[in-house]
Amino acid sequence: MNRRDFVRTTVTATIAGAATRNLFAQAPNIGGGSIKPVVISSANGNKFKNGGDMTCVHKAWTMMTEGADVLDALMAGVNIVELDPADTSVGYGGLPNAEGVVQLDSCCMHGPKKRAGGVACLEGVRTPSLVAKAVLDQTDHHLIVGEGAQHFARNMGFKIEDDLNTDESRKLWLEWKRRTDPQHYLDPEKRAEAGRKAMMSMVAEGLIDRQHIYGTINCDGINSKGEICGVTTTSGLAWKIPGRVGDSPILGAGLYVDGQVGAAGSTGRGEANLYGLCSFLIVENMRRGMHPKDAGLEACRRIKGNTVEKRLLNSRGEPNFNINFYALNAKGEYAGISMYPGASFAVCTENGPQTVPCEPMLQGKPED
Repeated sequence: MNRRDFVRTTVTATIAGAATRNLFAQAPNIGGGSIKPVVISSANGNKFKNGGDMTCVHKAWTMMTEGADVLDALMAGVNIVELDPADTSVGYGGLPNAEGVVQLDSCCMHGPKKRAGGVACLEGVRTPSLVAKAVLDQTDHHLIVGEGAQHFARNMGFKIEDDLNTDESRKLWLEWKRRTDPQHYLDPEKRAEAGRKAMMSMVAEGLIDRQHIYGTINCDGINSKGEICGVTTTSGLAWKIPGRVGDSPILGAGLYVDGQVGAAGSTGRGEANLYGLCSFLIVENMRRGMHPKDAGLEACRRIKGNTVEKRLLNSRGEPNFNINFYALNAKGEYAGISMYPGASFAVCTENGPQTVPCEPMLQGKPED
C-alpha cells in the first residue's frame, strides 16, 4: 500500500467510525450486564395475588432474575391478575360490554426479537395475554380480532368458556343497565353523559372502584442484560359498545417497546391515548434523551392539547378523565405518570415490590 492509498483508507475509516458513533448515540447504551433488573406495572400489579403469595411485579421480577425470558416472566405476572376475579378490569370477571359480554384485548412486545402479538374482542379465554403471545410466537401477524381470535385460541389449545362473567361483574352490569337510558345508546353525546352519570353514581356509592371503569394492567421489564419486553391486557372500558377496541392491543398506544431505548404502556381512557399514540411518543422522546418521567409528562400534555370536545372537559376546561403511563428506559430508569394526582404504580427491584405515587401533570380532580 502506497502513502496515498494509506491516507485514503484512514480517512474513510475515520468518517465511517464517526458516522457509526453518531448512529448509536441515538439510543441509550444497553450493554455490559450492569443494569439492575426492574419490573414496573399499573398499581394492580402489586395488589392482586389470586390466592398465591406473589403479586404480578414480584412474580415477574423473581422469574426474570432467575434467568427466565423477560416476556415469559411478565406473562406469568399478568396472568395472576387476569385470573383473579377480584380485579374487575382484567381477564376473568372483567366488567363486560353493554350487552353483558366480556370481551378482552391484549398486546405484547419482545424487544430483543423485535416482534409483537395482539388480540382484540376475544371472548371466552381468561388469559388473553397468552393468546397475544401465541400470535407473536406462532404467526407472522400482529393483531387477530373477534371470532378469528377465538378460533385461533381454540386451535392453539386454549380452553374456551361460554361466559367469563362472575356473579359480581354480572351484578354490576345489571345495575349499570338499570341506571342508563337505553334511548341514548348510540348517541355519543347523550350516551356518554348518561353512561358517565351512571358510572359516577356507582363510584360514589362504592359499588365500583374508579380505576376499574377503564382498568387494564400494563407490565414492562428489563433484565441485567438490558433486554426489554412489555405486555398490556384488559377487559376494556366498562359497558362499552360491543366490538369497541381501545388502546391496549394497539402497538404504539397501549404498549410500545424498542429494545434499544425502552418501553411504555398505559391505562385509562384509551381513545385519548390513541389520538396521540402516546406510548410510541414516550419511547421516541426517551430515544431523544428524555427521562421516562419527562417523556410521560409530555405525552399527558399532548393529550390535554388534543382534548377539545366539550363533553370531555371539566369546568376548568381540562380533561375530565385520567390517564396513566408507565415507562422505563434502557438504563433501568423508570417512572409512573398521570394526568391528575392520586394515581400510583407498582415497581419491583432488588428491594422488593412497592406501590409508589405517579407524577401528575395537572392538579385538582378530573371531575372538578
